[in-house]
Formats: sequence, structure tokens, C-alpha cells
Amino acid sequence: MDGYYAWMLVATALVLMMTVPALALFYGGMTRSKSVLNMMMMSFVAVGIVGIIYVLWGWSESFGPGDGTFFANPFDLFGLKDVSSDSYIGVMFQLTFAAITAALISGSIADRVKFSAWIVFLPFWVTLSYFPLAHMVFSCSDKALICTKIGAQDYAGGTAVHINAGVAGLVLAIIVGKRAGFMKESMKPHSLPLTMIGAGLLWFGWYGFNVGSIVFGDDWSTESGAAANLQQFFSETGRTFTNTTIATMAAMLGWLVVERLIHGKATSLGAASGIVAGLVAITPSCGAVDPVGAIAIGAIAGGICAWAVGLKFKFGLDDSLDVVGVHLVGGIVGTVLIGLFSTSDGAGGVDGLFYGGGFGSLGDQALGALVAIAWSGIATAIIGLAIKYTLGWRISDEAEVEGIDADQHGEAAYDIAGGTGVLA
Repeated sequence: MDGYYAWMLVATALVLMMTVPALALFYGGMTRSKSVLNMMMMSFVAVGIVGIIYVLWGWSESFGPGDGTFFANPFDLFGLKDVSSDSYIGVMFQLTFAAITAALISGSIADRVKFSAWIVFLPFWVTLSYFPLAHMVFSCSDKALICTKIGAQDYAGGTAVHINAGVAGLVLAIIVGKRAGFMKESMKPHSLPLTMIGAGLLWFGWYGFNVGSIVFGDDWSTESGAAANLQQFFSETGRTFTNTTIATMAAMLGWLVVERLIHGKATSLGAASGIVAGLVAITPSCGAVDPVGAIAIGAIAGGICAWAVGLKFKFGLDDSLDVVGVHLVGGIVGTVLIGLFSTSDGAGGVDGLFYGGGFGSLGDQALGALVAIAWSGIATAIIGLAIKYTLGWRISDEAEVEGIDADQHGEAAYDIAGGTGVLA
């Protein structure tokens, strides 16, 4: 038991690192130099705001008593009232999930939104979209919709995290509109080394995300129960660690192959994006599939996401940093393919279609994904439109051309002249 708590402390720190600095670096490198500080600040402030809200009512709404089909009572455990201190590690672990989910959305609206609008968006979005979906997917009570009533498997958040964030990114990209000069001028990443460092840190941190998501029974107090949980720990963590690793490798290679076929080059941005696509896809399935299934899911996700990111230009959608193409598409791929590749000796105990289980699991997985898409889409549209017609999302065209860092923060990321980086 002590070893488990020690591991969960490490896992929680790893997931926190996934947002700051990993996601901040990954996204920051992909923006233009005049936007990098704002992009990184969107991740940093997401951790602060979502973290405080999670302690106040997020944990209660996601995992509290008196739960319903869609969410639990946000006031039963308000401020962690009546939550024992030995449960705080679990609370903090789930807090980091909420923080990175919200931060992921920022990549779809890079370069052009008021920092104040982002700050207002965060508490409403996690309350109306993330906490309910976390309850439906992770609480697994008798009433929870996705994991219990539908029966869809989602080991670490393909629906509640990645589909949720990907749909929100799609909706906000539509509501906010395109950047000035989109498809007319170059908007290439300003620092691919930063992006690659961020991708590497995300890969490292993802072991906390996936491997830390193991769930045990409540029978630690008995000798037989403790032995069974310990055996489950070694078996399940070995599977999730292995699958997370090899799926990511396969996805990176799959992305590069498709990129080479479509564009004639295998790029560093493609390698970094392929890593993230693989991590996204294996998140829901890491406990359900065997290593061969993990390789297949990773390779499929890497190839499909590499193709999907180009669709934004065909549809005129300014999804700035490919949140839709990577997180929404990768989340759907990883969630649905459980219905093909899951095995009965995995965490969910269900054979997929390719292992003789029929179409039942495939239907459950598809329905679970559709519920997440619908819930996130409706919640995000309500919040996004409310902000658009009150506070307003956009900075001015002049400020966007000059650079959002200077306009919103009064700073510059790179002061070549050797000053402080603070603009007068």
C-alpha cells in the first residue's frame, strides 16, 4: 500500500508536468514568435484556475456521493469537506487531468483571443463539460452513463479528456473565427526545438497519466485482498506501460510515413505530432489491448491524424495548433478501436471483434464517443457564444498583427537588443 501511494505521488507530479512545462513548450514552439508567451500563459493559468476550482467543487461534482447519471452533487464535498487526508493524493491526481484537458483547448484558438476571455471560459467549461464527463467516464457508479450504463471502456480519458478537448477546440475555432492572414501568409512554428522538447516531456509525463490510472478494489484491509490488488498492480501497470510506449513509437512512424507520401518530406513537426497522436489514441485503450493491438492502434492513429490535420485548410477551419486533428481524431480512433482490439485478459475483461467478441463492444465504444462529442459540443457552444456576445473573444486586428504578447502581456519572448523583455 505504501508503495502504491509513493507511485501515485510520482504519477501526479508527472501529469502536472505534462501541462507545465510540457504542453506549454509544445504549443509555444508551434506558434509565431510574437505569440509564444501568450500561448504558454494559457497553459499556466489553466493549471491555476482549474486546480482551485477542482478542490472547491470539481472533485465533488466528478466523484462525490449522491451521484447521478451525468454528474454528482458539486456541494456535497465542497472544498474537500469530509474527504480524508489519505484520499488527497487521488484528488490531486484527478485535478491534474482536469487542468491539462482545459489547457489542450487553447491550441485551437492561438494568437487571437483576449486573455480575459480565456480566464472567464475556463471555470464555466470545466464545470459544465469536463466534470460531468469525468463523472460519466471515471466514477463508474451504478448510475454513471458512459462507463456503467453504456459500458464503454476508457482507461485514462480518451473521451473525457481528448474527445472532450478536441470537440471544444473545434467549436471555439468556429465561434472565434480565423486569424488575420490565415491561408494568406506564413504561420509556421517559430521554434521546432521547443516543440520537440515539449513532445518528449509529454511522452515522459504520459506514463503518469496512463499507468497511474489503475483502479483497485476496496479490500486492502484483508490479506487476500491486498495480495490480489498487488498482483493486479504489477500485471496492469506492466501492460499499460508497455502499450503506452510501443503505441507511441508506432504512431510516430505512421505519421512520418503518411507525411512522406502526402508532402514528400518527413518533418520534425510530424515526429512530434505523431508522438502526441499515439499517446492520445492509446490513452483509452492502454489497459484493454495486448501489445500487438497497441502497435496497430498507434500506427492507425498516427496515419489518420497526419491526414486529418490537413483537412482544416480544405474546410477553412483555423484550428491553429491541430487540436482537432490530433486530439479529437486521435481520441475517437483510440476509443472506437477498443471494440476491435480489446482482449478479455485486459482491464475491462472484454474481447473485441478481432478476438471473437462480436460487435457489442464496438457499438459500446462508438456510443461512448458520440455521447462525449454531443455533451462537449453543446456545453462549449453555450459558453463560447455567451462570451462572444458579452465580453468578446477577439483582440483587435491591429493588436493581432503587432503580436498578442505585446498587446495582452506587455512583453516580448525574445529581446535581441539585450533588454528586459518587458515592453514600455
